[in-house]
Amino acid sequence: MEKFIYKKSSNVTVLSASFTDFTYKKHCHEEYALGVTLRGIQQYNLDGCFHSSYESGVMLFYPEQIHDGRAHDSTGLDYVMLYIDPILFLEIIKKRDIVRFASPIVYNQALRKSILNLSSAILSEKDEALCSELLLSLVDNFNPTNICTEYKKDNKLIKKAKEMIYSKLESVLSLDEICKEIAMSKFQFIRSFNATTGITPYQYFIYCKVNRVKQLLEKNEDIYSAIVECGFVDLSHLNKHFKRIYGVTAFEYTSQLN
Repeated sequence: MEKFIYKKSSNVTVLSASFTDFTYKKHCHEEYALGVTLRGIQQYNLDGCFHSSYESGVMLFYPEQIHDGRAHDSTGLDYVMLYIDPILFLEIIKKRDIVRFASPIVYNQALRKSILNLSSAILSEKDEALCSELLLSLVDNFNPTNICTEYKKDNKLIKKAKEMIYSKLESVLSLDEICKEIAMSKFQFIRSFNATTGITPYQYFIYCKVNRVKQLLEKNEDIYSAIVECGFVDLSHLNKHFKRIYGVTAFEYTSQLN
């Protein structure tokens, strides 16, 4: 059985998830993602390593950190996850550049409690003012000396390639065009992109398209307009990829946020 509930407040989206045999495909998020394992063991590949978050484990992901996800066994998994706009997160933590987390999983009681408090407030649709106060309390739990470290940025060529991919989401991905711009052979580029990001150029392209659809749906709820703007063939094509990343269809995601 699968259950994915999304709610949003104060530029923070919360996901309450419960499933047994569902598997997230390899993907990433533009937001900071902070979660707590409530039941079971959540397992995923991250930065070339295999991780397991046990009950009460706090999972920490920084923007564009590639990962997948699944339950350890047939008993399943329950967890909550907060997705926080990176500009908002950095404003609160008083950093100008993206920061990352020294450890992807921690067992920190104060941090766990803060995540659960904010998740509960958003899911129960409490006042935005209260949610903002709880967000501040949550982020204040991060200590730059032992949790956050400086973020290693992409090299200039990979950054340029990402910008080109993101600028033409409505079109077919053209590796030849990208490789000509950055003066790399096609196979050298694929190998370099994968080594740097942990994902292939095509996988990144699909992720960007799906994430762009999500952003459009949060603004105007027009699924078919989003399909056209992001270059999906039809609703079935979109949902195939959307569900593998978010656990729900595009329509289900839209209906839950309103």
